Amino acid sequence: MITIIMGSKSDVKIAEKAVSILKEFEIDYEVRVASAHRTPELVEEIVKNSKSKVFIAIAGLAAHLPGVVAAMTTKPVIAVPVESKMDGLDALLSAVQMPPGIPAACVGIDRGENAAILAAEMLSISDEKIEKKLDEFREKQKQKIFSDDLEVSELFKN
Repeated sequence: MITIIMGSKSDVKIAEKAVSILKEFEIDYEVRVASAHRTPELVEEIVKNSKSKVFIAIAGLAAHLPGVVAAMTTKPVIAVPVESKMDGLDALLSAVQMPPGIPAACVGIDRGENAAILAAEMLSISDEKIEKKLDEFREKQKQKIFSDDLEVSELFKN
C-alpha cells in the first residue's frame, strides 16, 4: 500500500501520473490532500494511521510536505516537487535539502510517474509479483525504443 499526499488539490494531475503506474502494477494506494502549513494535524493523522509502506508527497512552492511527512515516519518518503514558481526549482531545492537524519527521496519536477515506479521498486524488495511487473514494464519500454528507432530510421532513409 502506498499513500499519496498532495499539498493541494491543484496537484491532482501529478497524482494521476502516479496512480496510473500504481494501477498498472496492481499496487493498492490512497490519495489525500493535506497541507504541511495549513493542516499539519491532518498530515499527522494520515501518516500516523496509515498502513502504507511508502509515502509519496507532492508539493510545490516551499514544498515542506515531504519533509514534514518524513519527520513523522521511518517509512520511505518520496518527494515530488511541483512546477509553480521559479519553474519548480524552489520546490525541488526544498525537497532535496533535507537535514541530516531525516531523508526523503526526490524525483524530478512533476514526475509523479517516477515516484510511483520508485515506490514500486521499494516494495519489490519483498514482493516478487511487483518485481515481475517492473521487469515487464522495463521490457515494454525497451521494445518501444526499438520500434521508434525502426520507424524513424525508415522515415529518414536515403
